[in-house]
Amino acid sequence: MKAMVLAAGLGTRMGKLTETTPKPLLDVGGESLIARQLAGLAAAGVTDVVVNVARHGDKIRAALGDGRRFGVRVEYSDEGPEPLETAGGIVEALAKLGDAPFIVANADVLTDFDFARLALDGADAAIVLVPNPAHHPGGDFALDADGRVTGHGERLTYAGIGLFDPGLFAGLPRGRRPLKPILDAAIARGRLKGVRYDGLWIDVGTPERLDEARARVSSRRAAGRDGADGGSSAGAGR
Repeated sequence: MKAMVLAAGLGTRMGKLTETTPKPLLDVGGESLIARQLAGLAAAGVTDVVVNVARHGDKIRAALGDGRRFGVRVEYSDEGPEPLETAGGIVEALAKLGDAPFIVANADVLTDFDFARLALDGADAAIVLVPNPAHHPGGDFALDADGRVTGHGERLTYAGIGLFDPGLFAGLPRGRRPLKPILDAAIARGRLKGVRYDGLWIDVGTPERLDEARARVSSRRAAGRDGADGGSSAGAGR
């Protein structure tokens, strides 16, 4: 299986921390955020990963290389100095991702979600939803009793993780494009599946949340539930 790790964001909310270092390379417990994602993908059976890059992309390339030390093969999709947003980045990389469903994961999320849990089961996409964090109290979507994502009901937050059929992006022109309108259209067709996850998940978007992520990893390591290679209790919260 292939995956795409989204690493092209500029990380402006991190302030001085990302002036010269891309956010995906920030250290959490002795390993970078993106290294932890790659290790998690490899553990789920992913063999090939496309990493999109923009500004400071050379530093991500230098840090990851061909991906072999993480157990995957890494290829890069260069978006130039300005990122193309989530869907735009996926469209740009479609030729590298192939014709089979592929996983997409944000590089700046700390989680122990087991990517192997994702399955389309006839849907166009399956996304992970988590309880709303304090910085996003309104959530994004709801989930019905049959596991379909809807716009009505208890709101949950999109975790930045999903499995996508490439046909969802077929025919879309290249350029900047957000993901939400595409997901909304899939909801309207009844073709978007969701998986609720209540385990470890932190969107590392600010210095405060970086501190939180580091503290969580430290406490989990003390309890024997995390290693610097990204290994963790992936089954938690099922």
